[in-house]
Amino acid sequence: MAMEVTQLLINAQSIDGTVRKHAEESLKQFQEQNLAGFLLSLAGELANDEKPVDSRKLAGLVLKNALDAKEQHRKYELVQRWLALDMSTKSQIRAFLLKTLSAPVPDVRSTASQVIAKVAGIELPQKQWPELIVSLLSNIHQLPAHVKQATLETLGYLCEEVSPDVVEQEHVNKILTAVVQGMNAAEGNTDVRLAATRALYMALGFAQANFNNDMERDYIMRVVCEATLSPEVKIRQAAFECLVSIASTYYEKLAHYMQDIFNITAKAVREDDESVALQAIEFWSSICDEEIDILEEYGGEFAGDSDVPCFYFTKQALPGLVPLLLETLLKQEEDQDLDEGAWNIAMAGGTCLGLVARAVGDDIVPHVMPFIEEKISKPDWREREAATYAFGSILEGPSADKLMAIVNAALTFMLNALTNDPSNHVKDTTAWTLGRIFEFLHGSTIETPIINQANCQQIITVLIQSMNDAPNVAEKACGALYFLAQGYEDIGPSSPLTPFFQEIIKSLLAVAHREDATESRLRTAAYEALNEVVRCSTDETSTMVLQLVPVIMMELHNTLEGEKLSLDEREKQNELQGLLCGCLQVIIQKLGSEPTKSKFMEYADQMMGLFLRVFGCRSATAHEEAMLAIGALAYAAGPNFAKYMPEFYKYLEMGLQNFEEYQVCAVTVGVVGDVCRALEDKILPYCDGIMTQLLKDLSSNQLHRSVKPPIFSCFGDIALAIGEDFDKYWRYSMPMLQSAAELSAHSAGADDEMTEYTNSLRNGILEAYSGIFQGFKNSAKTQLLIPFAPHILQFLDSIYMEKDMDEVVMKTAIGVLGDLADTLGSHVGGLIQQSVSSKEFLNECLSSEDHTIKEAAEWAKHAITRAISV
Repeated sequence: MAMEVTQLLINAQSIDGTVRKHAEESLKQFQEQNLAGFLLSLAGELANDEKPVDSRKLAGLVLKNALDAKEQHRKYELVQRWLALDMSTKSQIRAFLLKTLSAPVPDVRSTASQVIAKVAGIELPQKQWPELIVSLLSNIHQLPAHVKQATLETLGYLCEEVSPDVVEQEHVNKILTAVVQGMNAAEGNTDVRLAATRALYMALGFAQANFNNDMERDYIMRVVCEATLSPEVKIRQAAFECLVSIASTYYEKLAHYMQDIFNITAKAVREDDESVALQAIEFWSSICDEEIDILEEYGGEFAGDSDVPCFYFTKQALPGLVPLLLETLLKQEEDQDLDEGAWNIAMAGGTCLGLVARAVGDDIVPHVMPFIEEKISKPDWREREAATYAFGSILEGPSADKLMAIVNAALTFMLNALTNDPSNHVKDTTAWTLGRIFEFLHGSTIETPIINQANCQQIITVLIQSMNDAPNVAEKACGALYFLAQGYEDIGPSSPLTPFFQEIIKSLLAVAHREDATESRLRTAAYEALNEVVRCSTDETSTMVLQLVPVIMMELHNTLEGEKLSLDEREKQNELQGLLCGCLQVIIQKLGSEPTKSKFMEYADQMMGLFLRVFGCRSATAHEEAMLAIGALAYAAGPNFAKYMPEFYKYLEMGLQNFEEYQVCAVTVGVVGDVCRALEDKILPYCDGIMTQLLKDLSSNQLHRSVKPPIFSCFGDIALAIGEDFDKYWRYSMPMLQSAAELSAHSAGADDEMTEYTNSLRNGILEAYSGIFQGFKNSAKTQLLIPFAPHILQFLDSIYMEKDMDEVVMKTAIGVLGDLADTLGSHVGGLIQQSVSSKEFLNECLSSEDHTIKEAAEWAKHAITRAISV
């Protein structure tokens, strides 16, 4: 087979479909029958300079895919398979890979670099291949230059694959030394210098100790700053990428270098190639992000002991930075709005200006206003557009007091520009800016409203008119209308939008039907605005919302009747189905309670029929939206939802089995909760199937971890609905809850993302316990729960002691402590008294500023007092 591998790899890239398919199947068969031989022959192919470049590149790619995968469960399998290979096979493969680093063909070397890093990612944590780093470092001193280049590239990828704690500090120092030397201006070879600069970018996470040492940090910073002045564009770009990463990783170490960095970035933004200028702007965006985070976390009140002080770099740089960013706004491209995902200097500058406004607040306004006033009426569209973009960019950050007078003065001007400006670009940016005004300076929290009786009609008339404009302008007008409606949420019985309600709805539906509605996200924006207008409407307009029901149902019906469609048309149709189901969900939530409920429920049967038909179309987005709409319908229908269960159940089960599209699975788990709340004990006939599937989901390593916390909450919903009948499931669910609780005690504090996940996992576990205790309360079967009480108290202790729970977990945890006392009474009174932290935790919650936590704690205190006094 090894003899034929070259031919198979060439055939696998053939234009002829039959030849290609046959080759792919043969390769797959070889892999399944003899993994060691398969991997060895690929590595041999990659290392053999006699073989064709195409077969070598593909060999490397197939080899890389045999070591790594995006899905966690698949990755785990591949890692285990590699670790199970015999030592001699692995040694031969490694030798082939290292040999390939000196291959004359750049693509082949680059592929080998990536594969070596993948192997290192598996083996170094297992203390295998300990000689790898030493042999790579010895390569650095090799001539020819291409070996050095490939080795630096490999070291970069290795740092990306391996976590810093796996590599000894001595090796880290040597890697950084090699990389920084490769970046040095004295390095004559451009490829080597570029590879070294890119490697530093990937290795920065390893450099903690080196950045703490003044001399080493100075040296690294000097070399990076010098590289930003290299004659090669790609090296300059890579050096600025390093600076961007340093801004976010080592913010607190930068004070000494900021003046130099400002000069370097300003020069690059004004004079350099766009790819370099974009990174130079990104550096300042990163600094702003850091400062915004610090200021949000400490609320601007710095105690001496805050982890990272704020150095106010952005504030200090304002006099030079703002004019620099304003210049970039004048570098628009002719077709920038029409190109989805376009990113250029003007957009980057505006985005950065917005972050500066958030970082410095009111201080930005005097720096930007003269530019706006000077340019806003100029004959050149670029100047008008730049002025409008600058205005829109600084609306989030400064206080309403600072902006009010300016915005009031500008509003009429903006509405005129949106109607009359000859430039599509200016209209686009004006509509976007109006959206930002309504988003940040309109609503119940703003003392002096911008929108009043006098201008409300004009605003709505202009927005509706702009919905007939080019798709990009119409889409921004829909966005502005969305925020306009949102500002009137919770306004009371009457809304200023009421007189225009019918006209707004009619216009939005007309926009959704435009021939060009699929351009510029226009149709999506129209439905999002429609949903928001409905969601924030008052009782005055409920009859009009009711009239919308058959209209939207008809639209959905039409999408289900379609004849055979092309792939592209089907995608658009699925997207439309998702939007219509989303719209119906909002309407159900709006009308599903008194006084409109009885009229609305006349449509329930037809609506349910349509949702079930949507499940027949294989589209995850539509499936998810239909599921959410059914959840809302269940809530509205209450016990009457039972009649839909025989038909709906199979789709519920399908959703719970959908590991591939895990968002669908997560949404379905949520809907199980909605159905339990609606049906209460009428859900009982379906519980065996549901619980079996949920337990399967929990024990599967194929299901995305984010779905597991809601599954635990769902146990609580089921237990609450069926009460003591849950006893047949608790012997399966309790051990699962216990092991998840132990897992969550060990996984906290790794990083922000892990802390967030741990909090959601703990909340799910606590909600399960809460539902189970409340469900069993006052039944003869409560004693089944007594043996679990010590474990639950220990779990509560452990999460309290760790001090990293968020408010949501805090509220659920104090609730569980109360449920425990309330349901088990004197059986746990003594245990609660002995618990290390229960008393402290209770007192902390009683003095919480969050009134919902305080209320839960008051209730828990009474329950505990009763349990102890019995």
